[in-house]
Amino acid sequence: METSLATKSHGGVPTLRFRYLGTADVDELADLWAALHERHTATAPHLEDIITRVTADESWRRRREQYLAWLSEPETLAVVAERGGAPVGYAMVTVRENQQGSWDRGTRVAVVQTLAVRPDHGGTGVGSGLLEELRRQVGAMGIHDLELTALATSAEDIRFFEQEGFRPFVTTMVSRIGAFGGHD
Repeated sequence: METSLATKSHGGVPTLRFRYLGTADVDELADLWAALHERHTATAPHLEDIITRVTADESWRRRREQYLAWLSEPETLAVVAERGGAPVGYAMVTVRENQQGSWDRGTRVAVVQTLAVRPDHGGTGVGSGLLEELRRQVGAMGIHDLELTALATSAEDIRFFEQEGFRPFVTTMVSRIGAFGGHD
């Protein structure tokens, strides 16, 4: 993996520095994950009738376990964006084999499992900088496509991703099995 120390500044805001994490560093992401969890639950309250929300602590426990499993794979990337020595965002990216179908997407696809930006750093280039860094890294791995998911009700996030060159591809729908109401 190529190393990257900085990316462009954004509207006079200080330059970002990127640092790559391993399994021993995962706990550094807890506070940023907690902020993202809070944003998720605030953005999608309509899901409460079909999906049980978990506490922030339980959410981190589950995600931490998943991060450790992903980071055991050699091509997984965990990158933290720092500004002035403080973490302001991060991305977790896995690589999967591409199921060949109707579109030529190459044999492997990079999946952004998490893209988190500290709430007080939204609109300052952190998300764009992370995506730029990810594209550089996965491109160097010979991967052509980067994909991610966004909550359907987060128009702000979807607009940002579209500005970053992403386009809707598939829609994931959820339903509780065995009942139409939530928590049955």
